[in-house]
Amino acid sequence: MMKGMIVMNRQVQEAVGAVESELISFARDLVRIKSRTGREADLVARIRREMEKLAYDEVIVDKVGNIIGVIGNGPVHLLYDSHMDHVAVNDAEEWVHGPYSGDIEDGKLYGRGASDMKGSLAATVYAGHIMKKLGLAAGKTIYICCTVMEEDFDGAGLHRALVDNGLKPDYVVICEPSHLNIAVGHLGRAIYKINVKGVSAHGAAPEKGDNAVYKAAAIIGRIEELGRKYMAMPPERPSIALTKIESVSASLNAVPGSCTLYVDRRICPHETEEAVGAEITALIGDVDADWEIHDAVGQSYTGEEIVLHSYLPGWEIGHEHPLAQGCFAAYREVFGGEPRPYKWNFSTNGVASAKLGIPTIGFGAGVEKTAHMANEYCPVEDIVQACRFFALLPQKL
Repeated sequence: MMKGMIVMNRQVQEAVGAVESELISFARDLVRIKSRTGREADLVARIRREMEKLAYDEVIVDKVGNIIGVIGNGPVHLLYDSHMDHVAVNDAEEWVHGPYSGDIEDGKLYGRGASDMKGSLAATVYAGHIMKKLGLAAGKTIYICCTVMEEDFDGAGLHRALVDNGLKPDYVVICEPSHLNIAVGHLGRAIYKINVKGVSAHGAAPEKGDNAVYKAAAIIGRIEELGRKYMAMPPERPSIALTKIESVSASLNAVPGSCTLYVDRRICPHETEEAVGAEITALIGDVDADWEIHDAVGQSYTGEEIVLHSYLPGWEIGHEHPLAQGCFAAYREVFGGEPRPYKWNFSTNGVASAKLGIPTIGFGAGVEKTAHMANEYCPVEDIVQACRFFALLPQKL
């Protein structure tokens, strides 16, 4: 058995080595294509050309614009998910390499989305090719899923890919950057809107009104205090932060009659929606206000409406689960050592698959701390090693 595993690993390593220059060239192309949330059409076209060149069994572009490459038709279904969109570039002057340059220097691929998460996307596309070439998908159906609109609508694109296309994978791998570690879960997040009620009045006679912003100040103080309490806790803690304030008045000469606070709440896997809701109620206290969970509404590049109810629970997979064990086994073969499982401290598309009851885990190329930052990069070697891991994994499930 051990000899067979070594031979298979060597075959995968040789197969990836044979296409390494094409793989990295593809990753550079992806970085050079702008693909802001809701504007991924050009990237989809490029991915489709690559999947067709690599002789995928089927390539699907669904009604919201997700692209899904299919390898094999076996009874065990495994889906790899990478989102295609990236955050805005508002600091181009701070980049040593242009944000869409795709430059490689000192073994690092530079550009917006290099780590988050076009390096992994390229690795999955070529892993599908390796699986087919070496017969690693025998008994499996492999979906290489590239999803829209993750940055602003966590999980909504993957949810539509699964539900709209009738996909029912047995396992899902979220390919967000993990610097080649195995992520066994993530913190959830929610966006709450606290609506503070007041009475508008002319600025020359403020005593005739009830300034909603002044009333909101008490809630803001409580949010800040709770945030400090959470920051003092050990790792894998919740967090809370005020992220936006809006007020409404007739003019700049009028006292605001209403004020809305947007609150970002990061959620641990053990926390419930009811308990977090009770926390928000307590923050309001005796202030005349109410709260709701924010519904984000957007439109995909195909014109389809995307709605995200912004309560996204955390999730975690047990180390003894067959998916986790399979990932650990693939890790040992590729890297020759023991994995160090951890949990992402941010939300991912895994919220969609986990909420649907699909066993979910994470592994990807790239460095998390460079995501959304100037001079984002992904180590080239990460892309190559991730491709090996992704190609080997079906044999372990």
